[in-house]
Amino acid sequence: MLEYVTDAADPRLADYTRLRDVELRKSLEAERGLFLAEGEKVIRRAIAAGYPVRSVLTTRRWLEPLADALGDAVVYVVSDETMSGIAGFQVHRGALASMERRPLPPMEAVLTGTPDPRRVLVLEDLVDHSNVGAIFRCAAALGVDGIVLSPRCADPLYRRAVKVSMGAVFSIPYARMDSWYDGLSRMRELGYQTLALTPDQTAAPIDTVKMGDRVALLLGAEGDGLSSRWLKEADEAVCIPMSATALDAGVDSLNVVAAAAIACHGLMRSSTRS
Repeated sequence: MLEYVTDAADPRLADYTRLRDVELRKSLEAERGLFLAEGEKVIRRAIAAGYPVRSVLTTRRWLEPLADALGDAVVYVVSDETMSGIAGFQVHRGALASMERRPLPPMEAVLTGTPDPRRVLVLEDLVDHSNVGAIFRCAAALGVDGIVLSPRCADPLYRRAVKVSMGAVFSIPYARMDSWYDGLSRMRELGYQTLALTPDQTAAPIDTVKMGDRVALLLGAEGDGLSSRWLKEADEAVCIPMSATALDAGVDSLNVVAAAAIACHGLMRSSTRS
């Protein structure tokens, strides 16, 4: 269903306006139960994952490449100039889709689902959407079974997170903790060994730790890292060993995405699932 629109202020395009206003978008998307997928590949992955399409905003150039995936969805067609005026930036991949959110499963469903999860990540209070998206991409690429978010962690379905993840947020199960205070204890009740990743070089190198059948790797916020409560409560603290040269030069840690990629590789080394 094609509808040609020439005015960036057209009320039919309300789902797509002021994309740079993070606080507005978070409240608007939660209120309307939607999220935005950007670019042909990401839109296709969202549809394939079963998210219903509310509408699509695109330019003439991208109509044909997307046509087979959109079915009877409403498609708003605009010029390149109008697209930039609506989004507030150049949409290089030419298309945006407003998708319906689905209810998140409870944490227990992700930790005990089918097939039996063995290796999961737990993200504590990461607030940068790009970092969250990149970690989802690392986790999906390396075979992590699921991700649990603390209550204050950034939304994986925010447009920037979806874009950076290249749609990996649609392929890996995730849930949000109901309570930060007793979330780890509940994980242990479900049989998970909790490992807290820290830059502290006195912690056990992650590649040397004996891992059990079910392991949850805890990753902390940008800058501050894991809270003291979670560091103390975890079964064991682990680190990524840094070279002596780097330490002497004052480089004592990696950014959270690089650390997550290396740690995910270490986490998966003893998984019994191929």
